[in-house]
Amino acid sequence: MADLEVLLDGVSKRFAPAKRGEPAPPALHGITLGVERGELVVVVGPSGCGKSTTLRIVAGLEEPDGGTVTIAGRPMNGVPPQDRDVAMVFQGYALYPQMTAREIMEFPLKMRGMPRGQRAKAVDEAAALLRIERLLDRRPGELSGGERQRVAMGRAIVRKPRVFLFDEPLSNLDASLRGDIRLEIGQLVRRLGATALYVTHDHVEAMTLADRIAVMKSGRLLQLATPREVYEQPATSFVGTFLGSPRMNLLPARVEGDWVVAGAFRLPRPAGPLPARLEVGVRPEHVTLGEGVEGGAAGEIVAVEPLGAETHVVVKVGELELRGQLRGFDEHRRGDVVRVSIDAARALLFDAEGEGARV
Repeated sequence: MADLEVLLDGVSKRFAPAKRGEPAPPALHGITLGVERGELVVVVGPSGCGKSTTLRIVAGLEEPDGGTVTIAGRPMNGVPPQDRDVAMVFQGYALYPQMTAREIMEFPLKMRGMPRGQRAKAVDEAAALLRIERLLDRRPGELSGGERQRVAMGRAIVRKPRVFLFDEPLSNLDASLRGDIRLEIGQLVRRLGATALYVTHDHVEAMTLADRIAVMKSGRLLQLATPREVYEQPATSFVGTFLGSPRMNLLPARVEGDWVVAGAFRLPRPAGPLPARLEVGVRPEHVTLGEGVEGGAAGEIVAVEPLGAETHVVVKVGELELRGQLRGFDEHRRGDVVRVSIDAARALLFDAEGEGARV
């Protein structure tokens, strides 16, 4: 990969055990991850998967037990955080309550000994970029959550670092504001031509912000790919179910001759050897309801969630329950008996054993 700005090569980390005599499980298992210059990579996964630890190791707030971190071709072993040319935006804002927004944004420049006039100019430019000029004389207690996060981003921007690190910056905001700030962050990073690592557990942030997504679980990197590739060609069943809402259906299946059979559904068997136990992955948008559906099975609708632009349904077909995603305010109601089919061409097969690798 050309022009790597950040490279984690075989990075591992183990924290002290919670109980004496019991070894702590590794927080990171030999993570290898490269970020190209000008790229925004989103690291996503459930709580405790190691994504924030990965970010903190890049920032220099944690030291790895093994492996190396390189920024702009320079090894970071033993390099303190202030000398790494990175800026971090935290989930909790980390703003000094006694300072004004201007003083907060100026602080990292003041610590570097930048003259007052240059500091003021840098803060004014960042404030204009973030549209927070009117907030510069206010203290954090006088700001809303969204305004505090913009000030925190401004403090990072004024440093003009090589790499921006975002540690779940939207988690403390309400849903509507998260959408607004998410859009602003994406536009801002690309306008600056910045390199960024962005950590979140939210699949919507990952899909909408990322040039590439790194999906983690239990300290391991499962897949690094574009949002479309991760969504359409997930490396494992976990990746498939973690990204997407409603989440992907996983149907237990078996091979019968030339068919893969999942309950009442039959899919053509692909060429080549298959695991003894399979799961069929079906996205909700690839579940179809209707009387005219061919090759389907009878099912009963057990739940309906009308959301306006789309309606989510849960359909019970034999012993299986499938989530479906329908357009608009759909006419189906709970208790309706319908014909259900799945798009076999878009269905995915996973090994039901081990890590759930895609077949």
